[in-house]
Formats: sequence, C-alpha cells, structure tokens
Amino acid sequence: MNTIENKMIDEKVYTEVLENGMKIIIVPKRQTNKKYIIWGTRFGSMDNHFIDPKTNEEVQVPDGVAHYLEHKMFEQENGVDSLYKLMALGLDANAYTTNNHTAYLFGCTENFYEGLDELMDYVQHPYFTDENVEKERGIIEQEIQRYQDEPSWTLYLNCMKALYEKNGIRIDTAGTKESISKITKETLYSCYNTFYHPSNMVMVVCGDFEPEQILEDIKKRLIPREKIGEIKRIYPEKEEKVYKKKIETSMSVNMPLFMVGYRDFEIGKNTIEKNIAIHIIINSLLGKSTENFQKMYEEGLLMKELEYGYEFSSEYSHILISGETNNINEVYSRIIDLLQNGEIKREDFERGKKKFYGQCVSMFNSVEEIGRMFLQDAIENINSIDYFDSINNITYEKTLEIRDSIFKEENNVLSVVNSK
Repeated sequence: MNTIENKMIDEKVYTEVLENGMKIIIVPKRQTNKKYIIWGTRFGSMDNHFIDPKTNEEVQVPDGVAHYLEHKMFEQENGVDSLYKLMALGLDANAYTTNNHTAYLFGCTENFYEGLDELMDYVQHPYFTDENVEKERGIIEQEIQRYQDEPSWTLYLNCMKALYEKNGIRIDTAGTKESISKITKETLYSCYNTFYHPSNMVMVVCGDFEPEQILEDIKKRLIPREKIGEIKRIYPEKEEKVYKKKIETSMSVNMPLFMVGYRDFEIGKNTIEKNIAIHIIINSLLGKSTENFQKMYEEGLLMKELEYGYEFSSEYSHILISGETNNINEVYSRIIDLLQNGEIKREDFERGKKKFYGQCVSMFNSVEEIGRMFLQDAIENINSIDYFDSINNITYEKTLEIRDSIFKEENNVLSVVNSK
C-alpha cells in the first residue's frame, strides 16, 4: 500500500490499486466516531458516445443515461430498495451524478459494516427489467421539470451553453424528457458493463480505520470481473473560442441573477496551481472584505458575497462567478474590469494564499468533505493532499501570469436570469 504523508497538517493517506484496476483511498481519522465511504465510477452525463471495450463497436446512448442508471442501481431482484435499507440502518446514504462521474455513498457512526455489505452488494448487482425501467421514467421526468424550473440551474446551464458550442458539459445531467424516453434496460446494461468495471472505479474511505484491515474488508466483498480493454470515450473536438457572449432568459426571481464565465483554454495543465491562483485572484479583487466589493455593496449593486469556483476536467476548464443585482450591466462591467486590470498587491496575495490554505485545512475536519474531495480529485487523477505543497510553492509572479493568461476579454461570457 502506498502511503502519502503531509506533516504540515499531520495527515496520512493510503492508496492501493487492486489487481482488477480499482483504486482505493483510505484516510484514517483517529479522533472521530464518524465513518464515511464513497464509491465512484468515471461515468457522467458527458459519456454518451464511446467504443464498447468488448465488441470494439461504436456506441451512442441517449442523454441522461448515467443519471438514469444511478436511479435504477438501488432496486434489487428480491424487491428490496437498497437506499431504504441503508437508511433503516441509521445511515446517511445517497448517490449523485455529475458530468464526469457517478457516486454512491453513506456516512454513519454505527452499523458501518452492515452498510458496507449493502453498498457493495447493490453496486455490483444491477437488476433492470422492462417494467422497472419504465416505472422510473415518470419519476425522472418530474425531476427534469423541477430542475428546469430552478433559476440557479438554468443560470448555470446557460453559462455552459455560452462557454461551449458542442462540449458535453452543455448536457443537462438528467437529460431531457425526449432523450430519456429512448432509454431501455439494454441501454443500462450496456453502460453498466462498460463503465462500472472496477478498473474504472475509485473508492474512498475515511474514519477511524486500520488501513490494512479495511482494505482487506473491501477486497473480500468485491466480485471477480473479467478484464476489459480501455474505455475509449468519443468527445467533440476541443473548441478554440467561447460560443456566445451572452445568454439571457426570464424566470420568477426576486432579483436578477448573473453568472460570469471565463474559459481556460489550457485544459488539463497545472490544474492544482491554477485552482489556487484563481481563488487568490478573485478573493483579492472581489472578496467580501475588499474595497471593491464594499463599494458595490454601499452603492446597492450587490447585496451579498459573490460565489465563485474553478471547474475542470480533461475535457473542459472554466471559472464561474455569480451573484444577484438589479444592475447587471454595471456589475458585469466592473467585475471584468477588476479581473483584467485591477491591482493585486503582494499583501493581498499573501492574505488570499492564507485563506485558501485555511479552507483546505478545514476540509480535513470533516470525513464527508474528505471523502468527496478525494474522490472528485481522483476522478481526474489528482491527489488532494498535493494541494498543500502547491500552496506553499505558488508565487506572486506565477499568480499574475495565470491571471493574464485566463482573464481576457475574449474569454468571458455572461448568463443572466431576469425577473419576469
């Protein structure tokens, strides 16, 4: 087992890649009675076009299959719903689908091994019939409708549609009512057999565990699977410019919502370093304690702190900044001017660096935060603990260099949800 230690935060991480290709990450936390496990597979809403590793034939599936499959995994052949069974054990169980992975999880203080038995049973035993697939369709249609009526989701999806012309991140995770009408049990089995192979999966366990023991407990619950070849996903070609500068719609909101998006065209390069730098830049120029934010607040342009983040994978990379205001044009103009031209002093850089470090340290106080963070990073072949060395090593000059490469006029878009 590989051990990674960071003495700055007094944490150890144990990793193992099993013979079947599955990666296991164990983060022991001795001073907590909470336990958390999350099991993810690299299969998300973007993965709708691929080469079947067994037949070597090209396969294209309807939008929303990964999410549909997540819903159906809980139903077992004996009629048991595994989600309800986990909850009956007193476990906080759930699952979710994103654009690049699907995950199944639970947290608890008791009954961990009973939960582990159930989790590793239902994820390895899919049961799809014409009847149960059809039964789920109406439930997912209602979920799609709820998301379409949600202003913040519309704001985000429209921002993706402005940033990218063909990239799969434009796809609504749940698909559309039309696309899910084409999903059959054969579709689900095809995707399960391809993407739910151990070689495409990552499991993270966090809590008061002995690493060697929990590793053996997991291994003996794994069902042998025959090896498959490389999963070859087929994605649209990388795009060299943003698609639309602005997308605007109207919904029932008290105050107009906005989201500024910036494309990072150097996809997959120095992502940890860029993530740190971007947080420092935005916090230094637009953070709640800055003069820039205080001025917009006093003028009534912003009522609360802006939300921001950096999203990246091997297929996309962008920065998002969102908020609400009654004067979209003025706020948008000020934000892009500050990001592109505003002064970042060395003391601002040092303050932003310390804040980001503090946020990373605080995440290690929660087994849930640790589990999700390590899984999401592992999906992109990143070890979360590497952030601490990168924070130490990033320089003021490098931060400014990253700013100049990303925050350009031609790289930004605006998504707006106006009040009806």
